[in-house]
Amino acid sequence: MHSVMCVSDLDRSLEWYGVFLGRAADEVIGEEHLWQVGENAYLVVDARDVRSKRVGGSMVTFGVAMTEFEEALARLAARGVTHDHVETYSNGVRHVEVLDPDGNSLSLAALP
Repeated sequence: MHSVMCVSDLDRSLEWYGVFLGRAADEVIGEEHLWQVGENAYLVVDARDVRSKRVGGSMVTFGVAMTEFEEALARLAARGVTHDHVETYSNGVRHVEVLDPDGNSLSLAALP
């Protein structure tokens, strides 16, 4: 997977994604900043003009362990990053949506 998050302000977004993912980008290729989020999965932040029509329209959901879910929420809260209400579905899955500064949706989903 190579999921691109189209953003309007690269510096602001790199700081925000660093908080969300808990680290700076793992790699920079050209103007794309990549975080490896799985064995063959990358989240890419891109602010090039060619992406400007798609800013704020990206959406991705990360499947995480319950402990990772709680750690991520605590890390976000400590840095002032807000999120929607945490939902718990009837099957025990916990889900929360977090919006980046441009309105791109990044969700966390944790299995019980």
